[in-house]
Amino acid sequence: MADPATDPAPERVDVLVVGAGPAGLGAARAARAAGARVVLLDSSDQVGGQYWRHLPPERTSARESTLHHGWERFTALREALSTDEGCRVVTGAQVWAADRGDDGPPVVHAVVGPADGTDRTTRAYAATSVVLATGAHERTLPFPGWDLPGVFSGGAAQALAKGERVAVGRRVLVAGAGPFLLPVAASLVRTGAGVAGIVEASRWGRITRGWGTRPWELLPARTKVGELGGYLRDLAAHRIPYRAGAGVVAAHGRDRVESVTVADLDADWRPVPGTERRHDVDAVCVSHGFVPRVELALSSGCATADDGSVRVDDEQRTTVPGVFAAGEVTGIGGADLSLAEGEVAGLVAAGALPGPGLLRRRATYRAFAARLHAAHGIRPGWTQWVDDTTIVCRCEEVSAGELRRSAELTCSRGLRSLKLTTRAGLGICQGRTCGRSVEDLLERSLGPAGLLDRGRVSRRPLAAPVRMGEIARAVPPLVHLATPAPSGPVPGEESP
Repeated sequence: MADPATDPAPERVDVLVVGAGPAGLGAARAARAAGARVVLLDSSDQVGGQYWRHLPPERTSARESTLHHGWERFTALREALSTDEGCRVVTGAQVWAADRGDDGPPVVHAVVGPADGTDRTTRAYAATSVVLATGAHERTLPFPGWDLPGVFSGGAAQALAKGERVAVGRRVLVAGAGPFLLPVAASLVRTGAGVAGIVEASRWGRITRGWGTRPWELLPARTKVGELGGYLRDLAAHRIPYRAGAGVVAAHGRDRVESVTVADLDADWRPVPGTERRHDVDAVCVSHGFVPRVELALSSGCATADDGSVRVDDEQRTTVPGVFAAGEVTGIGGADLSLAEGEVAGLVAAGALPGPGLLRRRATYRAFAARLHAAHGIRPGWTQWVDDTTIVCRCEEVSAGELRRSAELTCSRGLRSLKLTTRAGLGICQGRTCGRSVEDLLERSLGPAGLLDRGRVSRRPLAAPVRMGEIARAVPPLVHLATPAPSGPVPGEESP
């Protein structure tokens, strides 16, 4: 068999899984249970994804489980796959492109090695079935001062706590929307930070309607209730106040965050005048939700839903034959839903059928995800706290005022032309941090007409940064473009 590290031809596999978070691990394990040979790719140095981010093997902790829900389930999955000869786990594998096929799964290209290395190995995979479990990006809505040192996304703060045992500050405010704020606060407490409070943007009325309607339907997801109880005990034990219907609308400081302004928000998340209060903190962790990471799905030709997630059927099939999607890339719903969707995708990708128990479990957590969005989904009034001086695109330092003026002066409704005019979303993160916010601000500036090509920020020909030399090694046929054309007749053709 050819060595996949050196052979330029794509390696052929039964099932290729991209992403080793809960969905990817579930898919790989299910596909192996159905008898398929599996390759599992992940860009990190170790499996687990953002949810099960943990200390490296050389610095293990005997109390790792205290920062993770479902830690035993993760370790069982990791052990099963790492010792299974029918599954090859490739870490440090950055998938950067998918060559769309005519009537089947794409050829997937990856580079393997340190993220900043200059000698990464290029690999290509041609699979009978591909499962995309690429997860999501965290979304933080911009506000004046959010570019100050000391402003962290909730995920970044939790990653430092879980992966390095580092506290981001001594007195930290956690703000944004959704249940994710609770584990962020719990992680901070366990690393020695003082949590000044949790500020939730949704008002109690909306939260109650989202979670309290037909509460008996939550019984199948009672493990989630147990998680919530644990977080509430943490809040009580450390006397951490929880405030709903409010948000951080500004951060202040010279060289780093010294204080933040918190204001009450109405039902649409517009700041209520006269309710502003300053809080002295040295860090603030902000998270308003997540955005599905769909670059590879789009380059593979998969259709997306109105919310930008990958559209799938009841068997997790995308609109491209042989391509499946599972987890947050199909919609934000948490680790339990990701695991269930991954198991369904892995089984069907391997030619098996999911059992009724698994389908019921997936339905339970899909209903939970719908409640999550109903109670905590982003509301349009947040643009009211963004003044003209607020930097929206941090990579290119584009302010909200520049976005608004460009839309007004150019009379353009095209997102692409407005991005080119302002350079918003064209920096090193390629719009992953600011893309949705740029779209929302421009949409509001344009009024009822709106943008012509909303959702374009996720369409990138390359899903990750890659060097030109790596592209050249990955696609050797391109070399012929620099070769002079032969003077004689083309072989196989008659001379004129």
